[in-house]
Amino acid sequence: MCIILFAFDCHPDYKFICAANRDEFYTRPTREASFWEGKNILAGKDLVRGGTWLGITRSGRFAALTNCRDSSTFMQDALSRGLLVLRCLESTEPAPVIFRRISEDDSAYNGYNLLLGDMEGLYYHSNRLPGSEVYIEPSVHGLSNSFLDVPWPKVSKGKKRLEDCLKNGRTGPEALFDILSDDEPAPDDELPHTGVTYEREKMLSSIFVKSEDYGTTSSTVLLVSRDGHVRFWERNYEPGKRKVRSELFFEFDMAYAGD
Repeated sequence: MCIILFAFDCHPDYKFICAANRDEFYTRPTREASFWEGKNILAGKDLVRGGTWLGITRSGRFAALTNCRDSSTFMQDALSRGLLVLRCLESTEPAPVIFRRISEDDSAYNGYNLLLGDMEGLYYHSNRLPGSEVYIEPSVHGLSNSFLDVPWPKVSKGKKRLEDCLKNGRTGPEALFDILSDDEPAPDDELPHTGVTYEREKMLSSIFVKSEDYGTTSSTVLLVSRDGHVRFWERNYEPGKRKVRSELFFEFDMAYAGD
């Protein structure tokens, strides 16, 4: 997952609005979003390591992950970051508690950013930012392959477009997918410097990423209303194109403890 744009607790109708793109090698085997057998988890699945990049449970527990881009510290034998998302979704522990448990093994993972929360609160943790276990304030936020709200061009652009949608009452899925389909790269003088070549930095600078072998493979839009109704859309794309290969939709009312 390479960009997550979200509005938390700052809209009169929605507790949580999320628009996210997953960027991956096109040949990596993946299962489209579904409810996992024997679990109350709605998510796609990485068929190589068994984890996921974004998901929500029937009780409204949400988790998502992006990688931290840092080729100088990459470990070939690192543990699967996608399994962290699954661990968060399967747990019933509060986010600060499970983040403390996860952080005990942070050095075994390549760099990651992790979001975890529910209707009561949303939290952030990165294993590349000591002491980063923080409560996320109600607002519009963006996360790519640096830390939360770091103003990379794609993050700043995406946040501004999401803010405009909220101000203009455009919170439907098409407006959010439109943000996610923006494939315009950032100007050269605004590119971040993350240790990759200029050509790759340029390619990765757009919200929707395209190249011969790597890019945006799917987009997710998630709307959680204040009365606990969840709507979840996923679009999957032809390799290297914005052409939609498949689209899935799920909706449910959150199941609260005691229901």
